[in-house]
Amino acid sequence: MQIKISARHGHLSEATQEKIRAKVEKLTRFFERLTTIEVTVELKHRDTPNVDLRVSAEHKHDFVASCQSDDLMASIDTVIHKLEQQLRKYKEKIQDRHRNSGLRQHGVSSNQPDDGP
Repeated sequence: MQIKISARHGHLSEATQEKIRAKVEKLTRFFERLTTIEVTVELKHRDTPNVDLRVSAEHKHDFVASCQSDDLMASIDTVIHKLEQQLRKYKEKIQDRHRNSGLRQHGVSSNQPDDGP
């Protein structure tokens, strides 16, 4: 997995970049097949930094989240939370599709009531 951290209109210290890297690496707990994580911090307005997080996964388009707040690390936490929700939802969707594929192969529909007694 590749992690890219970049800043526009400013510079992030090495310590800040390491904190961000440590936080975004935890996204792999929710979905193992992540290929790239890109964090872009917009520092044009220093008092309200904007954070964009883009995550690429195998066989799927990018997951994207953005947040702007008064505190950089609060923005990072918010975008990570948003991405966690997206990854959970996508993973559940995949798992449901695989669980229900066995029913479809046998001609049973999972959303129709059974005509039993």
